[in-house]
Amino acid sequence: MKKIAILGSTGSIGTQTVDILPSIDAEVVALTTNRRIDLLEEQARALHPKMVCAFDETAAADLKVKLADTEIQVLGGMDGLIACAAESGADIVVTAVVGMVGLLPTLAAIDAGKDIALANKETLVCAGELVMRAAREKGVKILPVDSEHSAIFQCAQAAHGNPLSKIILTASGGPFFGKTAEEMRSVTREQALKHPNWHMGAKITIDSATMMNKGLELIEAMWLYDVPPEQIEIVIHRESIVHSAVEFADGAVIAQLGLPDMRLPIQYALTYPARVPCKVPHLSLAEIAKLTFFQPDDKAFPALGLAWQAAAQKGDRGAVLNGANEAAVGLFLEGRIGFTDIAACVAHALDTIPYRGNITLDDVLAADRAAREIVLA
Repeated sequence: MKKIAILGSTGSIGTQTVDILPSIDAEVVALTTNRRIDLLEEQARALHPKMVCAFDETAAADLKVKLADTEIQVLGGMDGLIACAAESGADIVVTAVVGMVGLLPTLAAIDAGKDIALANKETLVCAGELVMRAAREKGVKILPVDSEHSAIFQCAQAAHGNPLSKIILTASGGPFFGKTAEEMRSVTREQALKHPNWHMGAKITIDSATMMNKGLELIEAMWLYDVPPEQIEIVIHRESIVHSAVEFADGAVIAQLGLPDMRLPIQYALTYPARVPCKVPHLSLAEIAKLTFFQPDDKAFPALGLAWQAAAQKGDRGAVLNGANEAAVGLFLEGRIGFTDIAACVAHALDTIPYRGNITLDDVLAADRAAREIVLA
């Protein structure tokens, strides 16, 4: 029986992780949220973890009152997240929190020798070099939960020591596929939050609409699979059935297919290397009938170009890219900037903040702060 900590258990990935728990042999030892304490209380009473945490300190105080009749330890803030990741007795930590907040708990879990089921792509975008080095030194596994990176991981198991010549990263294209750069200027918040294939949280849905999400995944793949960005290709695949593919030196391409449902990659990360029955409906190619593929439009989606730039430069560029994007998406969701202003804010941060290579954790945190300050100024 695996002992699991779920960081971000009340979000999209977290709730789907809870949903597949009856399919696997697991004990939940820690759960966390930001502010959704009613749902966290419900999960805690059902799963009986050792500890829970609300990142928001006020919410943590309320949660402590709600769970006062239990023996569950209630924590708050970043220290609480780190404790749930590193001190809960977990064998594997699902990092399903959104944004830069996932970095320190992930590093703490790795330092404590925990395997990571990684759904928090920002951790590798901002500090991939540091995180992967720490994982190698501690001998822990980084098991991808994102559908695309899980697909690459599954396909790469056919390598048998052969290097990958190319990673083919698929993208749905989001709700604005086919729109021109000019048409994107009038996009509204409501339109951007309507993803055609996936049901996700607000931040990642906006990232999908700008295609920054695919740019973040490009950087994540670079670090996860130790390949240069020029060996990664991004392809628009509207049906979201081919979740990604790999190519070998002889030209053979192996892809992983399935219906657009996150429960399968979540479950595989938790049961690897075993495969067990999953609640996800099975794919019928005859019902799908056709699969289509297109080149991305860099003019309509400039966020992709910014991500390619950050991937090529490495150093602190991933942290600047991500920090500026998180801040800009927040402003857009609040109605304070337009949709196309998101990429413009990120470009301004990348142009303004001096480059730093050979980064330390302090450099990553400083770059993140500087990027947010520039965008929010």
